[in-house]
Amino acid sequence: MPPWGAALALILAVLALLRLLSPRLRGPWGRAVGERTLPGAQDRDDEEADGGAPGDQFSDRSEPLPGGCSLVCKPSALAQCLLRALRRSAALEPGPRSWLSGPHLQTLCHFVLPVAPGPELAREYLQLADDGLVALDWVVGPCVRGRRITSAGGLPAVLLVIPNAWGRLTRNVLGLCLLALERGYYPVIFHRRGHHGCPLVSPRLQPFGDPSDLKEAVTYIRFRHPAAPLFAVSEGSGSALLLSYLGECGSSSYVTGAACISPVLRCREWFETGLPWPYERGFLLHQKIALSRYATALEDTVDTSRLFRSRSLREFEEALFCHTKSFPISWDTYWDRNDPLRDVDEAAVPVLCICSADDPVCGPPDHTLTTELFHSNPYFFLLLSRHGGHCGFLRQEPLPAWSHEVILESFRALTEFFRMEERMKGLSRHRASFLGGRRRGGALQRREVASSSNLEEIFSWKRSYTR
Repeated sequence: MPPWGAALALILAVLALLRLLSPRLRGPWGRAVGERTLPGAQDRDDEEADGGAPGDQFSDRSEPLPGGCSLVCKPSALAQCLLRALRRSAALEPGPRSWLSGPHLQTLCHFVLPVAPGPELAREYLQLADDGLVALDWVVGPCVRGRRITSAGGLPAVLLVIPNAWGRLTRNVLGLCLLALERGYYPVIFHRRGHHGCPLVSPRLQPFGDPSDLKEAVTYIRFRHPAAPLFAVSEGSGSALLLSYLGECGSSSYVTGAACISPVLRCREWFETGLPWPYERGFLLHQKIALSRYATALEDTVDTSRLFRSRSLREFEEALFCHTKSFPISWDTYWDRNDPLRDVDEAAVPVLCICSADDPVCGPPDHTLTTELFHSNPYFFLLLSRHGGHCGFLRQEPLPAWSHEVILESFRALTEFFRMEERMKGLSRHRASFLGGRRRGGALQRREVASSSNLEEIFSWKRSYTR
């Protein structure tokens, strides 16, 4: 087992021991370990069977769903379409409670346990404009019989998967790729510089919410699959990268729909408050081990002694990106540039956020979720469940995490909704042409796909190589 696996396994054992010895032990979020995070909620075994909202603070402008979940969103035709799809979803139906029901077990099993068998990946390295490298892992197997095509034009849709910001490729990410491959998608996993075996060829890492590398990767994916719909899914802290990309690119993001599993929305407060100590130390240890191989290469730009002496995620982030030797910046300036919600009003893509009320990493939803975003922005939807931990949402094996099925079902609903909208616009244009003697364009112009020649002028794709 690798060092980070042993560390997380040790954390799992410590948490289990603490739960047995002191079930009322309170963590840094101000609640008891294993206790309900929402005020006034009761910890009963039949909790998932009721159809109410997970908490009183989310009862306004939220729609009840099976399994004790609720959908928080601004009323719209798109919201009604998504609501109908979720109410028909079998993935949300409450099942028998198991030993995996606890939030800490859901979270740690998700990070520790491997997927067996894992998918077959074909790695491709993309050299960026500044000569840095990112990696794209295309999921090419195992081949599944009866594979269903998931797009209107008969071409398989591309599913871009963004792991967490620590670079850990978890069992749920691989499980999502396998399920998406079975459902007819073409999954590809995006790895940042220096993450998951991607070489760090320049002394520059990707800041928490800087989408510049992701922009180049998406442009390359569009170059390879210009006619295929593109969907995007992010996990945990990796959602900051996806939300930053959608906000900066707006209607030019090339993404049809997106989903965030247990997103960290108030990122600065999340770093400053700190995580419960087992998770804080586990994530910090994983990052130090991953960067230790590049310690010599980073000495010219980063104070490595301060970096590896850091005792919290905030200290580590500051040492890596703020207290640099070349261009030091303040903590405030760093988050002005990297807050994932800094341009959220410019996002023009439906985004489904799946969160759990007992998330031990993000904290209680009334403190960490920006509910006003979901109440006011018609593109953002919050699916809030009672249980699931952080990025867990596990069920009894061999069933995949129910969040995966919900995401793929929501993408299918979005595809049908947009297809119907195109038909309605085509009918309106045909009627206007018949009555007025000339064809007039619809209210919304179709986004034109850039030609291959233009893309080749922007990027030199010959710099991309595979192994």
